[in-house]
Amino acid sequence: MKILDRYIIKTMAFYTLAVMLIWVGVYSFFSFLNEVNEIGQANYTISEAMIYISLKLPDVVSGHSSVVILLGTLLALGHLAGTSQLIVIRSSGISIMNITKIVLKTALVFIVISTLIGEFLAPVTNQAAKNSRAQAFGHNILAKNQQGFWVKENQSIVHVGKNFDGHLFSDVMLINLKNNKTLASVGQTDNALFDGENLMLEKIDLYQIDQSEGQKFNNFNVDQLTQYKVPVAFDQEFVSSLRKKPRELSTWNLYNQINFLMQNGLASDPFEVELYKRLVKPFTLIAMIIFSMLFIFGSLRDASLGKKIFLGVALSLFFELFSRIGGVLSLRFDYNHFLVASTPTLIVLVFVYILLKRKSAQ
Repeated sequence: MKILDRYIIKTMAFYTLAVMLIWVGVYSFFSFLNEVNEIGQANYTISEAMIYISLKLPDVVSGHSSVVILLGTLLALGHLAGTSQLIVIRSSGISIMNITKIVLKTALVFIVISTLIGEFLAPVTNQAAKNSRAQAFGHNILAKNQQGFWVKENQSIVHVGKNFDGHLFSDVMLINLKNNKTLASVGQTDNALFDGENLMLEKIDLYQIDQSEGQKFNNFNVDQLTQYKVPVAFDQEFVSSLRKKPRELSTWNLYNQINFLMQNGLASDPFEVELYKRLVKPFTLIAMIIFSMLFIFGSLRDASLGKKIFLGVALSLFFELFSRIGGVLSLRFDYNHFLVASTPTLIVLVFVYILLKRKSAQ
């Protein structure tokens, strides 16, 4: 059995890597065509465009891993079926369920690898890609990540300790100046919201300072305010760079973001949908693979193997599309996000498992 396991794993790995290389190659080609119009502006050269595209590849690998693993698995099984190797394997006493277990174990290894790439490597390379492209265009990088930046606006200096999405900030310090020379007040708050024109600081402790020309503090008062509005006009490109979509965050950051938003009475639905989609993703892929394998092990008299593989892939991808649409509908109609994300997968998983078990018993 170990020899058979290694052979199936090797075949699946070969076809999955082949699909991945083709997928990445197609993405790189069209991404380069998209960047052609930008090449030549400022210091943005062909080499800079290639570096930018290369740094985005880990995110592509992680984001499209489900489709790639599905195609690689089906092509591998299609190769075994087309060369009659599956018939030999089954005639030697290996059941369809045993073959399915080997396939799923191998697919889970691929899922773990792609998940690690998405959680640890892709966020770093994505940020590096943005910084590299911005520097090539001559834009100042005011913030390297979500963990802090300084901004000076007229008579105010703002320090943000933690940025969530370019609008919601935490651990914010405000320094007000008189004539850009004398310290007027200093404030500290845990939460602040930027609406595009004003920075609204909530529950702020504002220390008013009366400072004379001799640099001595004559008066020192503390005002505890429920809200304090500061007119701020952040650079729009800078604010846009701070916005991170739910899919761009790691799972741990998604979890922390949801907790923070819920504690402050803010809507966290898009982040919850993304979190539940990631948790259900391995089970969805397993359901898609099992569903497609029903066509692989069917009779070759009814239709050619190529048509069966195509039909299996099409129906599986349709199922994944349906799962994604479910997430959008749960946001629109305020359904339970976890149930919407998990119920279709569980139903299909149980259904195809029963069908595959019956076919194995035949």
